[in-house]
Amino acid sequence: MAAIESFGTTHPGDPEPGDLIEIFRPAYQHWALYLGDGYIINVTPVDEGPPATFASAKSVFSRKARVRMQLLKEVVGNDTYHINNKYDGTYAPLPVEEIIRRAEYLIDQEVSYDLLGNNCEHFVTLLRYGEGVSDQASRAISAIGFVTAAAGAFSLLGLLRSRSRERQY
Repeated sequence: MAAIESFGTTHPGDPEPGDLIEIFRPAYQHWALYLGDGYIINVTPVDEGPPATFASAKSVFSRKARVRMQLLKEVVGNDTYHINNKYDGTYAPLPVEEIIRRAEYLIDQEVSYDLLGNNCEHFVTLLRYGEGVSDQASRAISAIGFVTAAAGAFSLLGLLRSRSRERQY
């Protein structure tokens, strides 16, 4: 795995066209696809101020996103990033020419966005592999499922406890 770096220090290797770029924001990871010559393609919330930032709460609740071509260094800002083609062992990457053609076709398009079902990682993996996948979303869905199951179990325990007390009197 490549080193994690910021633009203030050394670069974590030179990305190649079609590479997935994982950007580490304070509370989550943002994903982009490297196009070449320092540019990436990524999704940003519709009608958000500066297009390079995806860190606001608005991005979490947005239902639409705009596909943008931006300079990698501007999108990363003061955050860190690394090249992360982590699904290459599971999915075969499409030919680079096809990845870039598909990406360029979508520039400036408005697309649907859903944090759990159609997020920035889904977007770039769909371009690279033809399959939209997101470990980040899967982990969130699992956490939500665990919390829901735990809440249900506690509710059931509370109900059983109250019923057993009722019978004693």
